[in-house]
Amino acid sequence: MTEAELHRAVALGVIATAIPTWLALRYASAPYGRHTRSGWGPTVPARLAWIVMEAPASLVWLAIFFAGTRALAPAPLVLAGLWQLHYVNRAFVLPLRTKPDAKRVPVLIPALAIAFNLVNAYVNARQVSELGAYPTSWLVDPRFLAGAALFLVGRTLNVRADEALVALRNEGRGYQIPRGPLFRWISCPNYAAEIVEWCGYALATWSLAGASFAIYTFANLAPRALSHHAWYRATFADYPPERRALIPELW
Repeated sequence: MTEAELHRAVALGVIATAIPTWLALRYASAPYGRHTRSGWGPTVPARLAWIVMEAPASLVWLAIFFAGTRALAPAPLVLAGLWQLHYVNRAFVLPLRTKPDAKRVPVLIPALAIAFNLVNAYVNARQVSELGAYPTSWLVDPRFLAGAALFLVGRTLNVRADEALVALRNEGRGYQIPRGPLFRWISCPNYAAEIVEWCGYALATWSLAGASFAIYTFANLAPRALSHHAWYRATFADYPPERRALIPELW
């Protein structure tokens, strides 16, 4: 088996994993944050958990990327920049802005996330710097331009939604109903925006690798958005009835 064949098989494996991920999370919310519950084994501080489980998506990704023969070409470097724009914030900036006394996370959650992020780092970093063909002219290709624009829009909205949620939690008054433009029509604009980000990245790379992550992101975040939405409606009697979970007016 050549590496290209192996790489394709692993990317297809990521897509296949999205199916049981969707089913599992649709019927049993991952036990962290507002859905924390006992019975899931030993726990670690939330801040440590987020750094440890997201760091491989940035650091291991970079190591694999720079091992590629095309790593220093302009187009791969730009694609790497898009990836790191998300994950440096996710792994190192956002966790340090959360409260030190945030609810602890079962060790199982970062363990599973690390395993996925290692596989995903290989699939996407190797695609960009070795197995994919991204000449400099790719930077003016309509697929790249549309994908990069979609990614940046999603990233901007994702950061703004996260900042609003962090500010709300850091007020120290427990869980509250999020307010503001991003939350007017949906309960989880942070998740919706992240799905948009990785759909944009899939388009910008025009690859099975990028598509596999976009599909998995949807399978992972959409059920959590539905769980959040149901929790909000059950917890707050005055929760805005017009809000949907993930897609305005629809879902």
